[in-house]
Amino acid sequence: MTETWQIDTDVLVIGGGPAACWAAIHARAAGAEVILVDKGYCGTSGATAPAGTGVWYVAPDPAARAQAKAGREALGGYLADHYWMDRVLDQTYANMSRLATEGRYPFPVDPGTGRQIRTGVQGPEYMRRMRAWVRRAGVRILDHSPALELLVDADGVVRGAAGYRRQADGDYRIAAGAVVLASGGCAFLSRALGTNVDTGDGALMAAEVGASFSGMEFSNAYAIVPKGATVTKTAYYGYATFFHEDGRVLEGAGSTKGRSVIARTLLHEKVFAQLDRADATVRAQMRLGQPNFFLQFDRRGIDPFTDRFEVHLLAEGTVRGTGGIDVIDDECATTVPGLYAAGDAATRERICGGFTGGGSHNSAWAMSSGTWAGGGAARFALRSGRPAVTDLRGAGRTGLRPDGTAGVRPADVLAAAQRELIPFEKNYLRHGDRIRPALASLDTLWHTASEALCADSGAERVRAREAAAITAVGRLMYRSALARTETRGMSKRADHPDLDPAQHHHILSGGLDEVWTATAPARHSALTVAS
Repeated sequence: MTETWQIDTDVLVIGGGPAACWAAIHARAAGAEVILVDKGYCGTSGATAPAGTGVWYVAPDPAARAQAKAGREALGGYLADHYWMDRVLDQTYANMSRLATEGRYPFPVDPGTGRQIRTGVQGPEYMRRMRAWVRRAGVRILDHSPALELLVDADGVVRGAAGYRRQADGDYRIAAGAVVLASGGCAFLSRALGTNVDTGDGALMAAEVGASFSGMEFSNAYAIVPKGATVTKTAYYGYATFFHEDGRVLEGAGSTKGRSVIARTLLHEKVFAQLDRADATVRAQMRLGQPNFFLQFDRRGIDPFTDRFEVHLLAEGTVRGTGGIDVIDDECATTVPGLYAAGDAATRERICGGFTGGGSHNSAWAMSSGTWAGGGAARFALRSGRPAVTDLRGAGRTGLRPDGTAGVRPADVLAAAQRELIPFEKNYLRHGDRIRPALASLDTLWHTASEALCADSGAERVRAREAAAITAVGRLMYRSALARTETRGMSKRADHPDLDPAQHHHILSGGLDEVWTATAPARHSALTVAS
């Protein structure tokens, strides 16, 4: 390995998806020098880059906005905040206009009105344009440079990050006036398309400096996929009929509770699907809107509209869930000075409550929270100045600095964590009698990893930190799930099947060796008004 490469900047953005790009652009616009480090190649890594996605884009019409906000309120357990929903709708509307002009995104045009259709984007083109825009803005991009730990000063203020440059096979340390964590969510390395970089690294680093989390119980998203495939597009299965292994129709599988029906059935038999409810027009639109969804069928010689195919459920964790690092002000600052959070790394409860926002809400949140976090970090950095690299210490521990004698390999920790987090009978079909043993195993695993998880090379240190991050996210998730003894939003408890009005609050969490939970009141919700 070469010597550690050191540099300083005003704002360091960690991540390479839409939230990171919007953060970098707005930090630069606020007058800050910006460096962006991405685990992969900015513009191609992450869940957005390989897929088409809707965007929560609503014209500033009061009736349309009210309808948009009401759409998921009940699904989310009345935990969404109308103040934040209004902010996101306004910011998204403005950002999509900027994407069309400054970002040069080629939105399709409605032949009837001549207006651009801005309710969705094609991920590959969107992120290609965002990377080009980031570079034009003067941001320095370091690709294939995963951040491994945050750097803090003597007062505990976050002042940069250290990581590994894959292509140079060397370490780096970047001192910064402020840091934006936009590193994505955590899908537990389930192989869902685009999520192999989404291993909860940002959550681990945030927890190590003492940040709080919110809504981690709402981190159990699962997507319907063809058996053995990785492309998740659950919305398309709204046109499907599902079948038992013997050919009988699986009743209830196409309803709003359909995934629960499918999950319970998969425990004892195979499930099949056919997209037989889509007419010719819809079929053409589906192929145009999400071409990679159909590659998995075309390569197998399957026509999903006329043939039945076996399906399974794939974990998406916090990537499509709503839990994440808590944000405490309009600039998406965290509870730790100098640290800001955006995109899937941050909680999306503010606009989704306890139910997944899917692609559209998450896309809107990414560009909006990225905008606010980037601007906020720039203002903080320009006020506080840049520290010297030599005045900072690394906050990372598990997977970097074992407490005891090293001897546990990353692959072993990862496999053990996945056994508790990926099976839907534990994480999706939740019951306290299953969650408690899973959490106990993760607690034991964490303490073992803290003492002995080690790595012999730069690439292995990346794997070690991924394994530690997935374990840490799982512990926050299950501890929060046990603290919510009701069914609300995505967190459905078989042992507590009803919604409890007394638990109309947010679950906060944090910690590493000892994970804590607390409650915070829900604000600006329809349920509060109704009460």
